[in-house]
Amino acid sequence: MLAVITTGPASAPIDEVRHITNFATGEIGALLAEALAAHGFEPLLLRARGATHTAVPRGALLHEFTTNQDLTRQLEKLSTTRAPDIRAIFHAAALSDYAITNVRGPDGSLAGTRKIPGDLPQIHLVLERAAKVLPRLRGWFPRAWIVGWKYELEGTREDAIEIARAQLAQKRTDATILNGAAYGPGFGLLEDEQSPVHFATKREVAQFLASRAAAFAKSDK
Repeated sequence: MLAVITTGPASAPIDEVRHITNFATGEIGALLAEALAAHGFEPLLLRARGATHTAVPRGALLHEFTTNQDLTRQLEKLSTTRAPDIRAIFHAAALSDYAITNVRGPDGSLAGTRKIPGDLPQIHLVLERAAKVLPRLRGWFPRAWIVGWKYELEGTREDAIEIARAQLAQKRTDATILNGAAYGPGFGLLEDEQSPVHFATKREVAQFLASRAAAFAKSDK
């Protein structure tokens, strides 16, 4: 049984030395890989190069990625080579919501500039919405139990729970992990219309998800 975990912060390059990124340590990916290995899975850890938590648990295979596009290519390749073996996917990576489509300086476009001069008085970035990976996972991996993540800062816990429920309905996932300031301390697991199940720590979440993935794989032989 193969389990795929995406983790860490993707980046959107401005030039060859600068990029925009999200904040994510990648720790949850390592904890998931450890827990999944203990339940008999072969964990494949797709970790962003910007992750600060670099431990690779015993038994896990590490592949690194940089951008949304890089991760998409790796997942698409897995869908053509290992899809029947992949029984669980945990999409915890903090991907870029926007892609940089144009960079301009005072004298015009800087597209193609390998390193933008550091003495320009200003530069202007044009960002457009990036394609989402989560909605594509079900088509790539039809036999997998798929878990998405939702990180919310604004609003109340009830607001965050409704947003997470919408993700469940729209993204064709089996469960969503919710966290962030809107949810409050800890993590919530949502499945279907059930009330959220609360966990205090990342390790508790990882252990529960691994056990649920193992039960799903056993029941779906």
